[in-house]
Amino acid sequence: MKLRLLFSIFLMLSYSWPLGSASAATPIDTMVANINEAKQRLERTENKISKVRGALANEVRMLEQQVLRLRNETAVMRRKMDERTLSLSQLETRLSSWQEQHEYQLNLLDRFLLQSGEERVSLQQLTILEKVQKVGEQAQYHANQQVPHFTQGQVVLENGTIENAQTLSLGPITWYLSQDSNIAGIAAIKNGLLSSISTFDLHEIDNLRTLANDRHGLIKLDPTLGRATTRQQASDGMVEHVIKGGVWVIPIVIFGVVSALIALFKVVQLWRLPRVKRVVSGKAMESINGSTESGSLGSCSDNSFEGMQHALYHIAKHAETSAQRDDELFSQLQQDKIKLEKYNGTIAVTAAVAPLLGLLGTVSGMIETFRMMTAFGASDPEVISGGIAKALVTTELGLVVAIPALILNAVLSRKSRQYYDELESFALVLSNDQCELTHRDVQHQEGAIKCSSS
Repeated sequence: MKLRLLFSIFLMLSYSWPLGSASAATPIDTMVANINEAKQRLERTENKISKVRGALANEVRMLEQQVLRLRNETAVMRRKMDERTLSLSQLETRLSSWQEQHEYQLNLLDRFLLQSGEERVSLQQLTILEKVQKVGEQAQYHANQQVPHFTQGQVVLENGTIENAQTLSLGPITWYLSQDSNIAGIAAIKNGLLSSISTFDLHEIDNLRTLANDRHGLIKLDPTLGRATTRQQASDGMVEHVIKGGVWVIPIVIFGVVSALIALFKVVQLWRLPRVKRVVSGKAMESINGSTESGSLGSCSDNSFEGMQHALYHIAKHAETSAQRDDELFSQLQQDKIKLEKYNGTIAVTAAVAPLLGLLGTVSGMIETFRMMTAFGASDPEVISGGIAKALVTTELGLVVAIPALILNAVLSRKSRQYYDELESFALVLSNDQCELTHRDVQHQEGAIKCSSS
């Protein structure tokens, strides 16, 4: 802006300059000389202004610092003047508030250090400066925990060997990586030593190695903090679980196997029985064989019925007298009932005895547990809980055997009773039908006698 203004002024001066003075030089040369001179003067002026500006800035900064210092001194002097005018009670109030603030800060320090793992006895022996230093160390430790930071340490592997490995701790979870042995996994503190609780496969080992080398990667995380692994290791197979029950498991298992075989046999037996044809009167027998005779047993062929129903029909058809027929029908029904209900009692006995055997095994196991507690004391809870768990295995197994046995016994007994009731109804129909036939024969003979006598 200044150059433009000076250039305009020189142009005006050059045009207003007398023409007689331009005899020595041309107007263009004069103009260039004037511009150069003006430019030099401008540069000198700008340099002078910059120097003055720097000096003024330094002076202003020094004055501002003096003002701040004077303000602080004024505040101190004003506080001193106020304290001179304060009463003794006001001074005591201020001192009390300062002491409360001091106690509050100390309590915050102690609480933070206690949560960080320090012992209360050791905190009482530390000075305030040492507490502040420990807080700073904890703050630095937590800051380092925000990024993957591997440290060298020793890890006790699952086979009992001690391995030098890199460890990474993020909160309550610790990973370990052994570059030499190509082993990695999750570790936890056990008995004061860092022990492995699970191992990784090759893919997860490569991910952890990438995290250790490149500071970024994907790693396996156990949100249960090892509880899932511990539960998986503590879980037993079905055979191992049953063996824990001891000697009383043997009769329970035998009862269960026998009941299962009998139930399978009874299911096959009842399923293979032919269906009982419902017959409620002699007319129904006519409909079975399609006969037009008046409801006689002879109207039905031997092939009309099957199985137990055929045996009843055969007895009723070939019986000579009604008394003989009824006795044979009753005897056949009793045989069929015995055949239908055979072995059902074994399943019922199993359903009743299996829980008692389980309870007996539990009582024996509890007695053994209390005997161990008497001999070795009750200081170890694992011994007590393990003994009780083993003692309850027999009760569990007894109920597992008894409940299905009870259900199977009820179903099979109901099916057998239903089939027997149908056979019994058919036998009653046979008996009543034979009585009607006998009565008709008697009437027919009486009529024939009357006709012959007349």
